[in-house]
Amino acid sequence: MAKRSLVLAGGGLKVCYQAGVLQVWLDEAQLTFDHADGASGGTFNLAMYCQGMSGKRIADNWRNLDPFLPVDINTSGVWPFSRSLFTTDNLRSKVLPSWGIDWQTIRQSPRLGTFNVFNFSKKQLEVIPQSQMTEDLQIAAVSLPMWFPPVEINGDTYFDAVYITDGNLDEAVKRGADEIWAIWTVSRKDEWRDGFVNQYFQIIETVADTNFFTYWKRIEANNQRIASGQQGEFGRTIALHLLEAEVPVHYLLNFSRDRMAEAVNQGVEDARAWCRARNIQLQPGPSTPPPPSSPKTSLTFTEEMKGTVAEGVSASTHDEYRAAAQHGKPLMFHLDVTAVDVDAFVTSPAHETRADGYIESPLYGGRCAVSNGTVNLFVNQADPTKKNMFYRLFFTAADGRKLTLTGFKDIEGPSFTLLWNETTTLYTQILSGHVAAGQAGTVVASGVLIIRPEDFFFKQLFSFRTKGPSIASRLEGLNRFGAMFFGKVWDVYGPQAGPV
Repeated sequence: MAKRSLVLAGGGLKVCYQAGVLQVWLDEAQLTFDHADGASGGTFNLAMYCQGMSGKRIADNWRNLDPFLPVDINTSGVWPFSRSLFTTDNLRSKVLPSWGIDWQTIRQSPRLGTFNVFNFSKKQLEVIPQSQMTEDLQIAAVSLPMWFPPVEINGDTYFDAVYITDGNLDEAVKRGADEIWAIWTVSRKDEWRDGFVNQYFQIIETVADTNFFTYWKRIEANNQRIASGQQGEFGRTIALHLLEAEVPVHYLLNFSRDRMAEAVNQGVEDARAWCRARNIQLQPGPSTPPPPSSPKTSLTFTEEMKGTVAEGVSASTHDEYRAAAQHGKPLMFHLDVTAVDVDAFVTSPAHETRADGYIESPLYGGRCAVSNGTVNLFVNQADPTKKNMFYRLFFTAADGRKLTLTGFKDIEGPSFTLLWNETTTLYTQILSGHVAAGQAGTVVASGVLIIRPEDFFFKQLFSFRTKGPSIASRLEGLNRFGAMFFGKVWDVYGPQAGPV
């Protein structure tokens, strides 16, 4: 039977996404592993895995993490002359206990795990089996120099192994893996960003990506040589399974619980799609008692967009949509856009809302009601520094024709000068029939709709209203929506505002 290793690579706080993947791989795909290895931030997930936690429990620990809990400023000196910017006191006294970490259970675990930590005193990587793990070694495994102090253990100085390995493929090979399953969240984007913090983590990306993927390519070359009848470097074929993503949280600086939960949920969705694409069967995860129901807080705002669409035109590029609009006929819509449950809305990668109102155009006999349409706000593209908005509105023309308005906004930056145009321009098509998401429909018209400044500043901006069990919950709902909205805007346009 093939021996399977799980590689839980580092990635700072981005490994919350990794936890979402584990929810699917462990609970829904019901994958089992003979060995698991963790480095840097991945050691948090490895500790929980070795303790025997379900994937859902690991993911929930990240979903529920107070982003301010790990933050503990080092006051014993003036930075940059102090030992570190932060201390690890809160990690020890608050984060690990809140996750239910039990080192005795981990040391006795039947789940074999290896933890990577760098021994600075001996200038060597040490790979610690879970049977020898301690809290000190766990803290050392995530102690990035400058940000956190090193840890003294038995007279030696230890810190994060990221500069040597952020995903120890060599350990998996040495332990006889016939299959390696790895989750990679360190960015591989070709984007240089100025500023001290950015460059610190770009150095980590340089080292981590180079080390990991150089070894990964060696395994691929080994497999190719064996397949062609030659002797491979490792003497056996090693099947490779990699799930990687650009994760929209910072490695270290994150102050939004909602953003963390969204990244976890994105890991769940991506892992399910990844498994289905590889015909890996998924089962419902282990059942847990539903949390006590509580009244939901909803948020609604009104949006109007106006423009023109031309019949008989099927556009595919921005220029083609604009060209169609130049000889089109008027069309507008007026929508009440509702996040029925603000909590679910801000933590879901789809950010889907319900849209009700009307579409009005002489092409379709005047005003036509819209009911139970959808608007998705600031959905991550493959590159999470770029977003989309999607509209799908079902209506019936005066002559009885069933139609669907679909539209998208491309929000890609990089300059703040593009913010207004990109967030207010909807590239629009009318489809024949009521066409659900994921289904193809016949295009009967194309064009462009926009939010006019007077409609935004004198109508939409003052149209926000909330419903909830209390004034506090309604204010919280508005604040969380606003934080999500402006956080997404910053993702796209903020990097150009100046070095960090």
